[in-house]
Amino acid sequence: MELLSPAGNSQKLYYAYAYGADAAYIGLKQFSLRAKADNFYEGDVERVNAIKKQFPQKKLHCALNIIFHDKDIQNFLNSVDYFKRYPIDAFIVQDLGIVPVLQKHFPDAALHLSTQASCVNSQSVKMYKSMGFSRVVLGREISLNEIRAIKDAVPDMELEAFVHGAMCVAYAGRCLMSAYLTNRSAQAGLCSHACRWNFKLNANGAANESGARDLAQSGILALSEQTRPDEYLPVFEGENFTAILSSKDLRMVEHLQDLKAAGVDSLKIEGRMKSIYYVALVTRAYRKALDALEGKITADDAAPFVAELENVAHRESNTGFYYNAADANQTASGASDSPYDLAATIGEHLTDGELQELLQKGAAAQAERQAQLDSMHPAAREARLKDYKNNPEKSPPAIEAKQGWSAYRYQPMNMVKDGQEIEFVSPDVTAVKGGGDSWAFINPESGLKQFWACDGHDCVLYTKYDLQPGTIVRAKDPEYIPGVIRDTGRTKNGGD
Repeated sequence: MELLSPAGNSQKLYYAYAYGADAAYIGLKQFSLRAKADNFYEGDVERVNAIKKQFPQKKLHCALNIIFHDKDIQNFLNSVDYFKRYPIDAFIVQDLGIVPVLQKHFPDAALHLSTQASCVNSQSVKMYKSMGFSRVVLGREISLNEIRAIKDAVPDMELEAFVHGAMCVAYAGRCLMSAYLTNRSAQAGLCSHACRWNFKLNANGAANESGARDLAQSGILALSEQTRPDEYLPVFEGENFTAILSSKDLRMVEHLQDLKAAGVDSLKIEGRMKSIYYVALVTRAYRKALDALEGKITADDAAPFVAELENVAHRESNTGFYYNAADANQTASGASDSPYDLAATIGEHLTDGELQELLQKGAAAQAERQAQLDSMHPAAREARLKDYKNNPEKSPPAIEAKQGWSAYRYQPMNMVKDGQEIEFVSPDVTAVKGGGDSWAFINPESGLKQFWACDGHDCVLYTKYDLQPGTIVRAKDPEYIPGVIRDTGRTKNGGD
């Protein structure tokens, strides 16, 4: 089975490939249902082509899954020559109007039917096959038994199914709630995830408001629509929130054999708006689980990587519609959360010559500072030394060469301070804890020790560890409390 991972930008595309995806799916600005993802457009084509060359066996799928108006088709045609420069292997579409346009301008690219088309039966699959589609991304409302029936009926059609990530309470994601509350249409790629907002259940002037609250917190209440009396959405009020429409996340990593037996050809991970950290660790977990299923590694070898899914931001999860539709009706509350922050990505490994030059620069800078001190009046020198003692960052020392240590370009995303414990995560190593004595920051300009690194201030990491290409650095989030749902500030600002 193919492992297909999300890539909201070119950097995430690299990590999807590096951490084990066989293919990745991207979106083009204005034409995909994750309009708030960085997506791909001007300036990205060179980076994407370079990444594709670095991973020549990997596939690139492109989502064009909006509902096209005439102006959208014209806008696409206006940019079609630029889009032809991308190494696209397949287009994911729901609107049939764009199909002849793609067949004309991209004759070598495969056509994949988007999950937004809600294809959940064999007759529809046969129809789409006759139109030139080679793959159907099945509707998320389908069961494993239905997938098996479709595969039996149309064995030469590739079937793709979501296996991990956020689910939508609306059928095939056709939700009007976001458009109604925020004027941001989900079908234009602007979903505000209003279903995950923290609603408050009001007593509406009831004589006994505390009694109404107790009832809301009992779990007895449920929503039902008048013409669907047997379908219920549970209502539960916790501390300062009410969960009504927010579905649980999907997680099928423990059930890959069942998906394979049902005839699934491609396993799709949701999350083009998710972080590099999410893309890397979720992709890696499913890669290792697939490798175990295929006998390349043992289940025990894969288990630590699968366990790392708990260290990625997520809500409560279940198996969606695959086994029982009732499972998908379970709601979840609060924002997704993780015990870790993504601290940095690791860039190129410095050559021995580059490292030696950097260390010599630091030694020269330190010597120059000492010479300045030696030339100062004793009283002034004493005052300067006292200032240095109180503010060590003003007199950073040179880094001494250490046997067996290596240096890497360090691209920070969150603050890390000298001496802090960090963890190195790579495609084939779950996590290596790096105490303060196992690494140091070097200022690339001065060659001197750097006491911290944060976004916008690149530096060099000097460490005793031999880091695999694609390594990322994470650090414990000091504000994380297990079992406590935090207000991350994202709930009413476009979701997470």
